[in-house]
Amino acid sequence: MKPAPFEYHAPTTLDAAVQLLAGLGDEAKVLAGGQSLVPMLNLRLTRFEALVDIGRVEELRRIERTNGTVNLGATVAQCVVERDATVAAGVPLLAKATPLIGHFQIRSRGTVGGSIAHADPAAEYPAVALALDAELEVAGPAGRRTIPAADFFLGTWMTTIGADEILVATRFPVWGAGSGFAVEEVARRHGDFAIAGAAVAVTVTDGQVARAAIGLFGMGHTPLRASAAESALTGAAASGVDAAEIGRLAVEGLEPPDDLHASSGLRLRVGAATVSRALQRAIEEADRA
Repeated sequence: MKPAPFEYHAPTTLDAAVQLLAGLGDEAKVLAGGQSLVPMLNLRLTRFEALVDIGRVEELRRIERTNGTVNLGATVAQCVVERDATVAAGVPLLAKATPLIGHFQIRSRGTVGGSIAHADPAAEYPAVALALDAELEVAGPAGRRTIPAADFFLGTWMTTIGADEILVATRFPVWGAGSGFAVEEVARRHGDFAIAGAAVAVTVTDGQVARAAIGLFGMGHTPLRASAAESALTGAAASGVDAAEIGRLAVEGLEPPDDLHASSGLRLRVGAATVSRALQRAIEEADRA
């Protein structure tokens, strides 16, 4: 398959990319790694008159730890995240999620910002960003603004980024001592999008769960936060947590979609199980920390 014809632009600065996108209008699309957009173009599931490739913008390839956050530029490759020491130390949940993304060929081109901006509800990175209360920095003709992850995802492949804006960086908060992290998912085959999955983070202080975060993917039209389950965890004795009950609470009231890969009911059962397993692993890691 071949995409419909388009103009190709490859600016080397963020300002130039923003100006290009603004000038080209609604018929232009930002290209980061291309692992989601290019297949859609090739299959003619979408088309644009122009692509603005931001892969040559040096500013967008940086990884920095400052003021209690790890800041990842939009075009940092997933394979870099997988082996980067700053990410492993500061955002273990992101590092643990990365090997579950496709195969190494995909991760060599796929980017952090591309995955988050694409907003596939079955993808790992959007759920991690939501669970950790990440902040998304975007740039446009009017300047820069910051969007909390909780306000970022609107629906399948839909976000609050404006048509003339570019995702610049994602800021992930660094959790403190006594924290544990785990990601669990179930897919038809390794490398496939998850039928359902969970990204879990906990902090255990003096034997009690002082902080909990649970992000769900594959369970709705956006990544989801399991707030009721988090509330039930917070303040509980870590050694006495009923992981199965927390899993049940995490999916209670959800209505996952039916598709060719799984029914809604199957997704509910799998989602609860992935939360339970990830929670157990996260608590075990927190106890060792």
